[in-house]
Amino acid sequence: MPGMDGLEVCRRMKADAQMCAIPIVFVTARDDMAMLVAGFSAGGVDYITKPFQSEELRTRVTTQVQLSRLVRQQEEQNRDLAAKNEELARKNQQLKDEVARRIRLDQRLSFFSDQERRRWGVADFVGQSETLQHILRSVGRLQQAAIPVLITGESGTGKELIARALHFGGAGGEGPFVPVNCSAVPAELAESLFFGHVKGAFSGADTDRAGYFELAQGGTLFLDEVGDMPLELQAKLLRVLEDGLVLSVGGRKEKKVEVRVLAATNVDLVARIQNGRFREDLYFRLARFPMRVPPLRERREDIPLLARHFLQLFSAELRMPVPDLSPEVLKMLQEYAFSGNVRELKNAIERALIESGGGPIEGCHIHLSFPPATPPPGRRAAPSGVGMDEMPLDLAAEELVLIRRALEQAKGNITQAALLLGIHRNKLYRKIALGDDSQFLPPS
Repeated sequence: MPGMDGLEVCRRMKADAQMCAIPIVFVTARDDMAMLVAGFSAGGVDYITKPFQSEELRTRVTTQVQLSRLVRQQEEQNRDLAAKNEELARKNQQLKDEVARRIRLDQRLSFFSDQERRRWGVADFVGQSETLQHILRSVGRLQQAAIPVLITGESGTGKELIARALHFGGAGGEGPFVPVNCSAVPAELAESLFFGHVKGAFSGADTDRAGYFELAQGGTLFLDEVGDMPLELQAKLLRVLEDGLVLSVGGRKEKKVEVRVLAATNVDLVARIQNGRFREDLYFRLARFPMRVPPLRERREDIPLLARHFLQLFSAELRMPVPDLSPEVLKMLQEYAFSGNVRELKNAIERALIESGGGPIEGCHIHLSFPPATPPPGRRAAPSGVGMDEMPLDLAAEELVLIRRALEQAKGNITQAALLLGIHRNKLYRKIALGDDSQFLPPS
């Protein structure tokens, strides 16, 4: 073979991508170990020495062709199997991701979850009244419409619960839900808390900090008690609602945020607009869809259902049998005004269950009105039958009585007590500071 020998031909064929799979059999007159090793090293699959029988050659060639065919078939099967395994792995990962997503959703407080019923008092939505059904229909329509909603209603009616239902039941339910009590935000820190700040923006800003809007990215920012938001912050909030951009305190570049804003209040925002305490343009931005949550006294037919629901809930927690409610108790509950709404009913049922020890709930176990405040030292209660015009005038003493009652109703929460009194919490703090602290302690 001029130019190259059989070993070189074999090596070049094995180096060629199109011919490397062809089996090569060496036929040679050299019957020595060195040549045998060289042939197999070059890539040969068999070695025949001359002289040979044609039948032997045919048999060896046939064997190598069959082996080559089996190898190709095995390689194709391996490739198919690898592709199927890859597809299966991809589907398994998708399934794992979906399971993880559903677990995350289950762990969140979804609208119909038992966890939310226990934690957020979804019993606000227990009932058959037309008023409640109208609210539920509105919630269902708004869950997929990512527009601002203004939720109004008295304290204890379930405004935050509705906000959570709108968030967790909607398309953005996988995003964060960030609730903010606007009345508890210090005015001097409001801008930093809402929009964040960069390191060194002011004294004490040791690191960058994300604001509420950034924390709620892709989810919902719930502005509770929005009527107490400072006017200066209202203007900046309006700008974010208009263009979706936030600028951190001390920052130079605005950031784009995609956040649904839900707001709630128990005050008359229209009246606050008229007296200059709330911006009219912000009101219309927040109230793209206003929703009023009715007080419990406007859906009295739901009170028996609510009471029994709370009994079942607390009986399970206390590991007690579920007691009965006497007709006397049901009449008492339905005739009571419930200024604290469902929250007040819930507390009354819990206390009644504890006092009854798991037995039937009777009228003596129900405590609906707040205990009368103890008259301050030096002041006697007006005797029975004395008219209002005959009672001694003592404005300071009456103010102390009102503050005590508000604190009792709010369970010591200054912000809630201030709302009940219709004053700012800072003013309530000052009044308490000016008086004797013991005057505001609950009676022993």
